[in-house]
Amino acid sequence: MSSKKRSARTRQREVFLAGLYGADMGDMDDVFTHEERRRDRMDERREAALRHKACASKRRYGSRMQAESAITACAEHGTTGLRCYRCTYCHGWHLTSHGPVNIP
Repeated sequence: MSSKKRSARTRQREVFLAGLYGADMGDMDDVFTHEERRRDRMDERREAALRHKACASKRRYGSRMQAESAITACAEHGTTGLRCYRCTYCHGWHLTSHGPVNIP
């Protein structure tokens, strides 16, 4: 429970504001700058996660012909419905079982 003394409330307020603004932050411009940096870091993490999911976690083929050969080999072992696509990250070729993406 918080204290009712004015000096204690003042200290609590100072602690709260220090946590809100940080040690090196003093005005609203700093708060906006801090938020912008935080959003940039989050965007970088999101982009890294997307890249990992879309490219880094998949087998890369150097050409379309190699990817189509892999599709043929998979079909011989019972895996059907695969297609290949050009990766926007590494510019190699990957396989997918999902249908083609319709881009408007």
